[in-house]
Amino acid sequence: MNRILLLEDDEALALGIEFTLKDEGYNVTRCACVEEAIKVFDEDAFDIIILDVMLPDGSGYDVCKYIRSKSEVPIIFLTACDDEVNVVLGLDIGADDYITKPFRVRELISRIKAIQRRFESKTVKKNNILKSKDIVLNTETAKVEKKGIEIMLSSQEYRLLLIFMTNSKKTMSREEILDQLIEGAGAYFDTNTLSVYIKRVREKIENDSSNPEYIKTKRGLGYVWDLDVQKE
Repeated sequence: MNRILLLEDDEALALGIEFTLKDEGYNVTRCACVEEAIKVFDEDAFDIIILDVMLPDGSGYDVCKYIRSKSEVPIIFLTACDDEVNVVLGLDIGADDYITKPFRVRELISRIKAIQRRFESKTVKKNNILKSKDIVLNTETAKVEKKGIEIMLSSQEYRLLLIFMTNSKKTMSREEILDQLIEGAGAYFDTNTLSVYIKRVREKIENDSSNPEYIKTKRGLGYVWDLDVQKE
């Protein structure tokens, strides 16, 4: 839970926030106007949204309303408007927190981590469904579907698919995958066996297993689930 969309038109402030957040391990996408932020939000998945209020082409409140019509992702407002009316308005339209300028970036990081803890605690029992393009995995029933049609997987194939989908966009070495696959499984694998399992899973989920779009090989590094995964 570390992908952040930052909407802030003050370039110096935005660069400072971006630098500090990246130093903390967050992946930051920075926007400077309402139109750009909405476009980026529609095209990608984020774990935290940070919104300025006063923007060149509108208001962060409008972005918040738009996001809330589509997602429950945590939202933090950054603004110089610290009067009660503005604070209440921001919270009423769906913000999770409100920080007034000027502020210390370390305070923002503390607020982000606090929201992450609350959000993860609230949603831990809800995120049973993983969706990535045409693939849907239900962790409660261990059922996998492609375009609504169930895919029959062995227990190890299912575990392998789950490992990839819960680590989407992350390049994983063979050793790292094996460590997770073997853990608690009472089985022994080597890298050749892993290659066989990956080949089998590709044959079942890819439209063209020779040109995969889900599980891609990173030569010399390992493998990556190359598409975004939504949790529901």
